Parts: sequence; C-alpha cells; structure tokens
Amino acid sequence: MGCCGSSLRAVTHPEKKAPAAAGAAPPRRSSFSVNHHQAPAPAAAARAAAAGWREVPALEEFSLGELRAATGGFAAENIVSESGDKAPNFVYKGRLETTRRAIAVKKFPKMAWPDPKQFAEEAKGAGKLRHPRLANLIGYCCDGDERLLVAEFMPNDTLAKHLFHWENQTIEWAMRLRVAYYIAEALEYCSTEGRPLYHDLNAYRVLFDEHGDPRLSCFGLMKNSRDGKSYSTNLAYTPPEYLRNGRVTPESVIFSFGTVLLDLLSGKRIPPSHALDMIRTNNIQGLMDSHLEGNYSTEEATALVDLASHYLQYEPRDRPNTKRLVSVLESLQTKSEVPSHEMLGIPKYEEEVPPPPPPPPAPQPQHPLSPMGEACSRMDLTAIHQILVNTHYRDDEGTNELSFQEWTQQMRDMLDARKRGDFAFRDKDFKAAIDLYTQFVDVGTMVSPTVYARRSLCHLMCDQPDAALRDAMQAQCVNPDWPTAFYMQAVALSKLNMQSDAMDMLNEASQLEEKRQKTTRGP
Repeated sequence: MGCCGSSLRAVTHPEKKAPAAAGAAPPRRSSFSVNHHQAPAPAAAARAAAAGWREVPALEEFSLGELRAATGGFAAENIVSESGDKAPNFVYKGRLETTRRAIAVKKFPKMAWPDPKQFAEEAKGAGKLRHPRLANLIGYCCDGDERLLVAEFMPNDTLAKHLFHWENQTIEWAMRLRVAYYIAEALEYCSTEGRPLYHDLNAYRVLFDEHGDPRLSCFGLMKNSRDGKSYSTNLAYTPPEYLRNGRVTPESVIFSFGTVLLDLLSGKRIPPSHALDMIRTNNIQGLMDSHLEGNYSTEEATALVDLASHYLQYEPRDRPNTKRLVSVLESLQTKSEVPSHEMLGIPKYEEEVPPPPPPPPAPQPQHPLSPMGEACSRMDLTAIHQILVNTHYRDDEGTNELSFQEWTQQMRDMLDARKRGDFAFRDKDFKAAIDLYTQFVDVGTMVSPTVYARRSLCHLMCDQPDAALRDAMQAQCVNPDWPTAFYMQAVALSKLNMQSDAMDMLNEASQLEEKRQKTTRGP
C-alpha cells in the first residue's frame, strides 16, 4: 500500500481544453407494473438481494393531498435538499400514510412543467426503471400547477456529504471503489433500458440507502424543467460540448462521471482542467485525498486515475462507453464480503416496524340481549354456568322418544351418569362433569342438547375452546332453533379469536330468542 507516484503511464490529452469558470455549485392509480425487461442484471440483483434490497412497487400517480400529508404539509423541517437559484427545487422527506414507506418528494417550482401530460410522460418513462443501484422513482403528481416526483428515500446522506463534509471518518478506499462501480452499474442499466441521458451527474446525486449501499438518484433522469438547464453546478465541471450547444448526450454523462471519479480520488472538488494538468505533470500525490493517509493500492489508484482521464476527454467520441466502465471497475473491487455500512461507518440497519393500526371498534349486537346473551357477550363463564344450572333440562322436552324396552334396559345407568354429572357441574368440578356427561353421550340412547351445552361450558372452563365449539354445534344439531346452542358457539368462537363469527352467532341467537318470546306471548 502507498501513495501513487510517477508510475502512471502517460495520458494523452487534446490540445483543446474545456473553459473554466469561477463560481459555486386525483385518486391514486397505478400507471403500469414492473415487467421482465425492468429487472436488474443477475449479478447486481444477487448482491442486492443479499443486502436486503426489497422489491419496488409500480409507479403510481399520487394526489397532492397524499403528498402533503406524507411530508407534514411540506414542512420546512422535512426539507433534505434545495437546488436552483431563481426557481429552487425542494426535496422533502416523508412517509406515506397508507403503506408507511419512507419517500423523498421533489417539488418543482410553479410552471416548471406547464404541460401536465408532458410531465406525466417523462415521469412514466423514468418510472419504468427498477434497479437496486437506483433510488427508484415510485410516483408523481400533477395537480393544477403543482408538479412533484416521489422516490425511495435514502436515509444516509449524499456522497458529497461523506466526501466533502464528513465529521467522524472519511470514506475508505475500498468503499470509494464500490461507489464508482455501483454508480457505473446504474448508468449502464439506464443506458440498456433506453434512458442513457442523466442530467447534472455529481456527488450530490449519489445517495446512500439504509444499508449504506450507494444509489444513483432517479431525479437526474428528468430535467429540472421542460426548457431548463441540465447542469446546475459550476460551469468548470460541465461537459465542454454542453457549453457549446446546450445539449446533453450519452457522452456528456460519461464526462460527468469522470468528475465524480475525481471527487472520489481527491476527496474535494477539483475542476477537470486542473486535475488533468496534475495528471499530465504526474502530480498524483497532490491529486489524491490526504485523509486516506496512503491507505490505498497504488495499482488501483493508477487504474482509477487513468479511467478518469479518459472520461474527461475534450472530444465526446474519445470517451469510453458505460459498458467498458463497468468492466474495468468490477475488476478493481475489493472487500466484497464487507457490508457497506461497516465501510461507511454507520450503524447496521434494523428495519423499523411501524406501530400496529388501532384495533377496530368491537362489533355490537344488533338486538337487545337476554341475560344469557349478556353473559355470553361479556364472556362471563360464571354467569353462564349459573344460568345453565337454573335452566336445568326444560329445553330438552321433545328431543327424545324412547321405547318401553329402552326405558327398562338402559335408562337407569344413563340417567345415573347424567345425574352425577349434574352434581359435578353444579359444584364446579368441571373435569369430572366432562367425564360423566361423556358416559351419558357415549351410550347414545338419549340425546340431550342441555348435556352438550353443559359439557361445552366445562370445556371452556378447562381452556378447551375447540372441544367447546364442537359440543355447542352438537347441541344445535339436536335442537336447531335453540338459542343457547348459538350462544355457546359465540363464546367458543370468541375464545378462538374469531370475533366476527362470534358476533354473527350472538346476533343469530338473539334473533332466535326474540322469535321464541313472540311465539310464547302469542298474537
């Protein structure tokens, strides 16, 4: 390891140089879904999956109200960046109320895009792209004169912040190589998907996601206005052909990427013309970031400086394409097994779990409830027990027709088991009651809905809601219009956390009870 010296091979530079200048830098509806040609390259996708990249939803059209709510009314404290002088563009952080997804919202000045159709078409074109190396566009808004873009929010600042305004530590060399490689992958993907133009590429357009991985902002895929400038930074960093004709070409993007490589090498903003002079005179040590303290590979730094010099060629035709860019940078990658957050010096991301929504209001019965219904709605098993004891077997009338032979041969043992079960039930010995009532049921000569209802309650008292539900259903089979069978099912269903079904049963029981009372009173 050591500083770069004169081992760089000679770099050819044209006679012309770029001129330098002083100065400082409705209802939501889905537009389309992600299809097969929008998927990232397999290698990038595999690395992104390992890092926890999650799928991005299809582009949506948001209402202004949704975005106003997401950003706290476009509150000043939620502004994360501002660019432009006469008509500034603001970017706000926010969170969608429906999905709790963190978002970045770019708000254009009034009349930046007078034609809403043109703005929507531009947004839809950029919104087709989906890649783990992009801070992807997930929505837009055309509401009156308002024009807004919505992207994934990147919480760990920009490359400019980490290179030029760092507080605790500078970016280590391996991470700088990773930044160059990932952004090259993003540019190559955009180019292969028919979006080769990127406006005003610079260190402020490179963002770091929750895992510390570098991403290219999707906002650069669109101009700041229909007729606006494509470069808002110092003219010293602008492609020379843009200064001549005001047009951005794919080769212009390559030039801008070269300026980002200079930022990564030097840790500061150096005009390309000045950097090329330093390279030509082999003043490489003056070019390299002193905060690296020599902790970089001479061979890797040599290769990166060589790349930068080729991308900053004055004539666009002399600059390599993005495919070549990715190939060279991939070969320079080191520490591939080290997560980006470790190299960036930020805490490991722990996914924020949004608070659960408030529980829905408890459903209310549709009819006035009897004492049995009230006890069931309160899940008051003690009150239900007392009601069943007091009711005794009067609701069993007409459910059994036994022959004289059946009375004489089997009734004594059966009724004795039931009687002993009743004593156990009355004394709240619910386990014994279950056993004795089971003896009665298993004989099968008599069927008693009351026995099933009592045994259902015993199961509930023993924390056996499944068995309780089965017995309550058996009671209904024996006596289909018996309210108590439905009440007991309601309690068992509630114990099983099936609240909606429990309320349906409670209402049905109440209706049956009301019908029975009308029948008893008569006309």
